[in-house]
Amino acid sequence: MGAVSRYFSAIGRTITTLGDGLAVTFSYLFRKPITIQYPDRLPRPLSQTLPERSRGILEVDLDICTGCSMCAKQCPIDCIDITVEKQEETKQRFITRFDIDIGKCMFCGLCAEACPSGAIRHSHEFEGSVTDARRLVLHFADRARPTAKPPKKGAEVKTAPRGAIVRPLLGQPDEPYRPPVKVALPAPPAKPASEQPAPAAGEGAAKESSDKKDDGGSK
Repeated sequence: MGAVSRYFSAIGRTITTLGDGLAVTFSYLFRKPITIQYPDRLPRPLSQTLPERSRGILEVDLDICTGCSMCAKQCPIDCIDITVEKQEETKQRFITRFDIDIGKCMFCGLCAEACPSGAIRHSHEFEGSVTDARRLVLHFADRARPTAKPPKKGAEVKTAPRGAIVRPLLGQPDEPYRPPVKVALPAPPAKPASEQPAPAAGEGAAKESSDKKDDGGSK
């Protein structure tokens, strides 16, 4: 009898544990689904549901960039390439190149921590698949941008919404590769007439005499 009772008690325990597991499973039939039908059945873009501190593809707001190149210096794999040129006439510094190779980026966040103005940051965008690897290099400087002044300590810096800068650069996966356009410095502003250098004393008289000679020769 002992062996028979143990046999049937084992069967009873099997049915009980199976019922417990099925009860949990059946309870989800009457709950609201928590799964997401990615990517075509989303109530809102998935990037808007990510945590605030999530590290997506890097983006740069050149309107507040100081051109200090601290991000490029801190990058351990050299995926950031910056060129800053100075206009000799005005002594103004311009950013003519700011490229980030997201194919090399390891999303460590060191560049964002080193930036004094918060110009470079991680967006919430992560859908950056392309059919041409050359498109993984994002070119943020579409024209020469003047460098901004470093913000005061504790001051709030206004910037574009997160992801609004990099999303247009990513485009669609099957878009063809387009080489970047070389960015040139803007033309220096024209000086007012009052600041134009006055002609030397002898130059005006010499020009006037030459004009008279030309008039006499034509007659």
